Amino acid sequence: MTRFQVAYAAALILCSTAAFAAAPEIRLTPAEVADLLGHSAGAGTSGISGIQTMVLAGDPSKSGPHTIRLRVPARTRIAAHSHRDDRTAVVISGTWFFGYGRTATQSALKSLPPSSFYSEPGGIAHFAETRNDAVVVYITGNGPTDTVYVNPADDPRRK
Repeated sequence: MTRFQVAYAAALILCSTAAFAAAPEIRLTPAEVADLLGHSAGAGTSGISGIQTMVLAGDPSKSGPHTIRLRVPARTRIAAHSHRDDRTAVVISGTWFFGYGRTATQSALKSLPPSSFYSEPGGIAHFAETRNDAVVVYITGNGPTDTVYVNPADDPRRK
C-alpha cells in the first residue's frame, strides 16, 4: 500500500469519526448487535434476497453519517453497482471477494479476510461475492446513499 493510500484511508476514518462526534452515544456488544432486527434491503444495500442489513447508527436514507452491518450468505454474488456517497468498510468475519469496475470479473476480485479495510468511492462501480462462508461487513458512509446497478437488469429490486 502506498503512503498516499494509507493517508487517504486514515483521512476517511478520521472524517467518519468526526462526523459521528455529535451523534448519540452508542455502545453495542456483539450480542446486542445480533439482537438488532435485520432486513433484506434498505438504502445503500444491494437488494439481494438473503442479505441481512442492520442499521447500527444514523439513517442511510437521510443526510448525515451512517453505519450499516451486512451479513452476506455463502455463495452470493453482487453485480457491479455504485453509490452516490463515499463509503468505507471493514470485513468483520468471513472472506469477502471485492473488486472495482463496471463488469464483474474474477481477475479483478481481491480476497479480503477479517479485519480488511476497503473503500467504495462515490460513483465508482464495484462488485463482490462470497464463496463457501458467509461474510459480515460494516460499512460507513455519509448519506443519503443509494445503489445504482451498472446494468439495470442486474438490480434484484426490479425483479
